[in-house]
Amino acid sequence: MPNTARFFLALLACAAGLAHGAESFRVATYNLQNYLDAPRGTRPAKSDPAKSKIRESILATKADVIALQEIGGTNALLELRDNLKREGCDFPFWELVNAWDTNIHVAVLSRFPITRRVTHTNDFFLLFGKRHFVKRGFAEVDIRVNDHYTFTLFTAHLKSKLTVWDADEQELREEEATVLREILDAILSARPNANVIVAGDLNDVRDSKAVRTIINAGRKHALIDTRPAEQNGDDQPNNNPRYPPPQITWTHYFGKEDSYGRIDYILMSRGMAREWVSNETFIVRLPNWGVGSDHRPIVATFVADDR
Repeated sequence: MPNTARFFLALLACAAGLAHGAESFRVATYNLQNYLDAPRGTRPAKSDPAKSKIRESILATKADVIALQEIGGTNALLELRDNLKREGCDFPFWELVNAWDTNIHVAVLSRFPITRRVTHTNDFFLLFGKRHFVKRGFAEVDIRVNDHYTFTLFTAHLKSKLTVWDADEQELREEEATVLREILDAILSARPNANVIVAGDLNDVRDSKAVRTIINAGRKHALIDTRPAEQNGDDQPNNNPRYPPPQITWTHYFGKEDSYGRIDYILMSRGMAREWVSNETFIVRLPNWGVGSDHRPIVATFVADDR
């Protein structure tokens, strides 16, 4: 396909998102798997084919706001943003958190103004008497969709399942989740109907202690799991009513185990859930998606009006 045709297709995709955003808007999250603009230690720079596939994946989300994980730094983020703009999608507003992990970061790209920023870079916890910082921090931003609708977005990337020498990876992840839950409790205690989204790579399954801690189901200030799935026609309930529908919801491929799992989430407060459009919440499916990342982007849609 000629480059001109590709550009106009991308422009139409973004225009569709903007037109759709007059009444509603889309939030996505995407782990870019080491999107580095230069080699760092044992991590190579992201290849051009991988960058191209990541842009294709982001365009396919038609998102207005994107929570990003594993972006290499400000230069890498701005390079991605500039290349997306050249392909027809402009995200004028952005945020990046420089925390204790100096190689990869959490970030936000937004078409809407960011009106408040809190960079959580010094939150810590004690584990067996030793102080540990939340390694990648959390991005907290308020985003003004229109004159009468604002929401708070948290971008999170909890400790991976890779072992480290100084602590158990699962316990680190659980403690990071507890720190995030305490931040959420403070917000929702002050404003129980606040519009809040937690998006990102939580590096664990739905029934893990870390994810259950953040969701806090059945308790005060609980979050609701949007559970994006492939839009492939699956619409039947589970034969076991205790379980969710048997849809294809995996977001990550773990090469070492040759296994797939759901470790990326878009979670929402009860206030935000009133505006959620569940049938426009999905996982992006693309051929050769793994060229860009070992994760797939997920998307949730919301009405831009408090209900």
